[in-house]
Amino acid sequence: MLKTAQHLIKQAGQKLGLSQAQIDALLTNNAEHNFEITTSSGKKLHAYRVQHNNKLGPYKGGIRYHPDVDLDEARALAMLMSLKTAAVGLPLGGAKGGISVNPNDLDEAELEQISRKYVQFLVEHIGPDKDVPAPDVNTNATIIDWMVDEYEKLSGDTTKASFTGKSIENGGSEGRDAATGRGGVIALSQLLKHDNNLDKPLTYAIQGYGNVGSFFAAIASNEYPQWRLVAAGDSRATVVDTGGLDALELVNFKDNGGSFSDYRSPGANHLPSEQILNQDVDILILAGLGDAINGSNMKTIKAKYLIELANGPIDQEAIDYLTKQRKIILPGIIANAGGVIVSYLEWLQNRQQQHWSENKVNEKLHKYMVEAVNQTIATAEKFHTDNLPEAAFIVALQRLTN
Repeated sequence: MLKTAQHLIKQAGQKLGLSQAQIDALLTNNAEHNFEITTSSGKKLHAYRVQHNNKLGPYKGGIRYHPDVDLDEARALAMLMSLKTAAVGLPLGGAKGGISVNPNDLDEAELEQISRKYVQFLVEHIGPDKDVPAPDVNTNATIIDWMVDEYEKLSGDTTKASFTGKSIENGGSEGRDAATGRGGVIALSQLLKHDNNLDKPLTYAIQGYGNVGSFFAAIASNEYPQWRLVAAGDSRATVVDTGGLDALELVNFKDNGGSFSDYRSPGANHLPSEQILNQDVDILILAGLGDAINGSNMKTIKAKYLIELANGPIDQEAIDYLTKQRKIILPGIIANAGGVIVSYLEWLQNRQQQHWSENKVNEKLHKYMVEAVNQTIATAEKFHTDNLPEAAFIVALQRLTN
């Protein structure tokens, strides 16, 4: 993921005529915080916060709790966040961080303890005008509420604008849970509109039916019934039904802890999990993990449109190959930006001491997403490239270097 992001920055920078010094600056993080948290039971946990670029505004990015969290991952995701906020026109920078831990190994008291200690270590480096963290993998509104409370105790700030992704009663925004999935639907519909395919009956598959993938499916089934979900995959299996799967039924199934290996319905067939990627569909929604499509499987991809709702699900070799095959990749720094857009809107509401309706939030989200897709397509045309990831990076770099 880090290599792909760095390559795209270099490639886009060269097309813009940036100097090597300018490109090197974009590849360099402003600050890296690498520390250790010790729990009351004596567990020692590695923790990180990487702050990449704040030229456009305060650093912005999630906090994840996962055993695979490390400095390289934080570096890659912080860089991608800087590019994402720039690409969609937000006055924010990019950061990322987390703790290397499996939260399932901790009880609630330990989980709260490490969350508060994370803030204690970083209190001088975060805040409404410095760095505004948010939830990410395995973190949620409860954890963020603990962090906001700790930040208030240490800093005296009571605006609630120090973090986003809070609970509604603690200053969170309406529409935040669905934002990334909804943003993906808006981005795809705008791309299809540009290609005069919006009203055509199209089939799609979703890799990863978690929070983002399930919201995408639920919203798409309601707003674009001409799109037919025919395959869905999780970590255990892929379910296929060429006649169409019921998106909302699958959402309920997953919400109740179900695995697709156990899902049964008339017409549904089961395949290995990885075969979600090579389904013969018009659209492939990538809402799983990074580097899902790479040199080992890129030649099996049949979908014309690939929508990156995960961070970095297609590596650089695959991006180059698929683009040459006339596949259209809508990059994550545009497609999955709905979450950070609504995070920005939450931060605005906190700063203004307001609370907006879900309709108002969704209207603003729609405007940002449509403008971002249109800008990316226009930039691709201007620079005579079919590579939308490259075009999106060009848009971002123009804003970060002007």
